[in-house]
Amino acid sequence: MDSLMRIIDSIKLNFEAFFNISPDQHYEPLLRSLLLAVAVWVCLTVLRSLFFRPTESTQLPLPPGSYGWPIIGETMRLMKGSKKPGAFARQRMERYKTTVFKTSILGERMAAFCGPAANKFLFSNENRFVVTWWPRSTQSIFPLSIITSHSSRKLLTSFLRPEYLRLHISTMDAFTRSHMDAEWAKKSQLKAAHLVKYYTFALACRLFANIDDPDHVSKLKDELEVVVSGVLQVPVKLPGTRYYKAMKAAETIRKELAAVIKQRRVDLMEKNIVSSAQDLLSYLLVTGDDDGQFMTEGEIIDNILLLLFAGHDTTSCAMTLVMKNLGELPHIYNEVFREQREIAMSKKDGELLNWDDIQKMKYSWNVVNETLRLTPPVPAAFRNAISDISYAGFTIPKGWKIYWNSYVTHNSADYFPMPEKFDPTRFEGDGPAPYTFIPFGGGPRMCPGKEFARLQILVFLHNVVKRFRWESEVHGEKIEIHNGMPRPVQGLPIRLQPNIL
Repeated sequence: MDSLMRIIDSIKLNFEAFFNISPDQHYEPLLRSLLLAVAVWVCLTVLRSLFFRPTESTQLPLPPGSYGWPIIGETMRLMKGSKKPGAFARQRMERYKTTVFKTSILGERMAAFCGPAANKFLFSNENRFVVTWWPRSTQSIFPLSIITSHSSRKLLTSFLRPEYLRLHISTMDAFTRSHMDAEWAKKSQLKAAHLVKYYTFALACRLFANIDDPDHVSKLKDELEVVVSGVLQVPVKLPGTRYYKAMKAAETIRKELAAVIKQRRVDLMEKNIVSSAQDLLSYLLVTGDDDGQFMTEGEIIDNILLLLFAGHDTTSCAMTLVMKNLGELPHIYNEVFREQREIAMSKKDGELLNWDDIQKMKYSWNVVNETLRLTPPVPAAFRNAISDISYAGFTIPKGWKIYWNSYVTHNSADYFPMPEKFDPTRFEGDGPAPYTFIPFGGGPRMCPGKEFARLQILVFLHNVVKRFRWESEVHGEKIEIHNGMPRPVQGLPIRLQPNIL
């Protein structure tokens, strides 16, 4: 009963933030209903643990660790560590003197895998011992089948392969120049995080679905912001919760994309589009898998929605943090400017970037990688154990979830000397040791959009560095995990100055 009362007190303290309401609103009836549901859930959980204990392997012990409070486990402790990313895993590694420990997060029993050996084990055993897993709140918005489907992934990978993406570099460059003229050129002060997020989403809309009307883009972006805020919330489908709002916003986006698909089918039939593969949408509509089967409309919508989400958040997060580092480290900026200036000076007036230009941006990409090392946009991910696993002297029972965190190796002095120092030269030559640098994951489930992200970031970096110098108005602005991703807490306010080549 004491545990239940502590849970209730915790819910009361976080209630306003969870439901996104102010304290002066009357929410007592809803709170009583929620607390009753929690009480019932606790009772059922206790009964299940007493009378329906799962059979666990007796050959090896479970990893050391704690499940935390009933139901919520250590979820709140993980979330409290958002101001110090990676602290949750590092503290438990030190406490238990091991690279694997047990915990409970998001209502699931989990084993946390830490370090390069653990990364190698997970990435090398995809579909053998583990498969991709997302929390229930995420799965209800982005069906897990869209990432686990072999045929869907193969089609997406085909579109996102370097040989195909190189055809879109000039489009990316022209779009970026236009964006800089409209949104950056006439400003001396701005919050970079907001503009970068709009840019990455608008470019994704253009390349994935040929949506370029500013009003349409803004509408979709506003809805996607709501989705992002609810994708990692407790999956309680009650009006007023962020999760409920996210579900509704996702439905709205799907309806918008369905209308775009309907018109695109008409255009393709009437041959109003010169190239049937000009964007991802057309590509998916006219391209079948190895068996000649085509994606359903629902599958196409889900895949585009997922890619828009990635283009909206992960890539913009990386770009914003690169700008933060360049604004605070003039000597790094100068080296990037030197490299980009040489490329710009080699071009004719008005000539757009091409694949060869991108390949020359070696130092710039090292700067991006060092940014991804210090603050990976996707700091953690999950797997599902599809069989009993023996690892590092412990048993991970079938059905348990596995949590891995890139901060553990990215910020370790064992693999990156003076890890707090920003040093792009770490990525020269052979670069970091295998499985120590994993911003895009690894193995068969490595992010299929890695090359697209690289091109988008470098095209943006070329244009913004070529045209501007900037200083951060808040030097050393804090980075915190918000909605699962690292962000400058004040939106990266900067002062812009025109550059001279």
